[in-house]
Amino acid sequence: MPLSRRRLLTGAGTLGLGALLAACGDDGGNGSAAAPGGGPWEFTDDRGTKVTAARTPSRVVAYVGSAAALRDFGVDAQVVGTFGPSKSADGGKDPLAGDLDVDRLTSLGNAWGEFNIEKYAKLNPDLLVTNMYEPGALWYVPDDSKDKILALAPSVGLSVSGGVTLLQVIERYAALAAALGADPAAKAVTDAKARFAAAGEAVKAAVKANPGLKVLAASASPDLLYASTPKAYADLSYYRELGVDVITPANVTGGFFENLSWENADRYAADVILLDSRTSALQPKDLTAKPTWAALPAVKAGQLVPWLSEPRFSHAGCAGPLEALAKALTSAKKVTP
Repeated sequence: MPLSRRRLLTGAGTLGLGALLAACGDDGGNGSAAAPGGGPWEFTDDRGTKVTAARTPSRVVAYVGSAAALRDFGVDAQVVGTFGPSKSADGGKDPLAGDLDVDRLTSLGNAWGEFNIEKYAKLNPDLLVTNMYEPGALWYVPDDSKDKILALAPSVGLSVSGGVTLLQVIERYAALAAALGADPAAKAVTDAKARFAAAGEAVKAAVKANPGLKVLAASASPDLLYASTPKAYADLSYYRELGVDVITPANVTGGFFENLSWENADRYAADVILLDSRTSALQPKDLTAKPTWAALPAVKAGQLVPWLSEPRFSHAGCAGPLEALAKALTSAKKVTP
């Protein structure tokens, strides 16, 4: 697969698009069944796989973004380990970790391809949880060792791309959290849902009050600017549902984005740029020496918004980005034809 795709999505590796697979069972469509009192447990994931256990899993290991989303829905003590970027290069907490206490959790690896199987086995896991960007492909579970990893505990994969909507992904994480024993009526959860809804309305109001703004979502690397298509990203698709004019690149390859050389960084006229804020991507301070970046109208106007291109799929995780977008759209000026 193209190195450019790897660099954007992981800093070292990537996967393609995925379609949401219908959950089965008689559980109202969420594919889950809670196990009060420690009885039999089951959850049907987005592979269509029904995961069963004699009791509710109490030792969960998850991709860091998945763990952070479950934490927002009330699953905390059950999570004992993570894989994927939880620490930044300076030792701080990676943005993907959300409100996780990363110092409490055992990290099985912080980068693409890192997954310490020996540490994983010692955690005595009951369940592994991660995202899927294509059907059946578990995010950050290395292909060359996945058979050994998956032999140690059942796994749940949740689709986060390829036609699935942001609200669907959030609800799937809510369903998994409830199946693991979290209270969907807890105040923190309902407050976050209300905040998310209010933030969505604020984006709608901003679009109505300040129409005509074009928004480009992008990620920067030393050699390329990646113009992301909203068709592949659940959050960008949701922004379009709210009325935001998110630019759809014309020459998307591999499903996620168009590769733009820095000489062609101005191909799309954008009034606002959502710039990938993950630690694997270059940030504005890293781009000052690139003349074509500095010359972009949105950059000259200071109309840049940090964009975590791997959202935390919870109401709490997505409310803040919505609020930031609403604020940016409210104050932005039209700087392109």
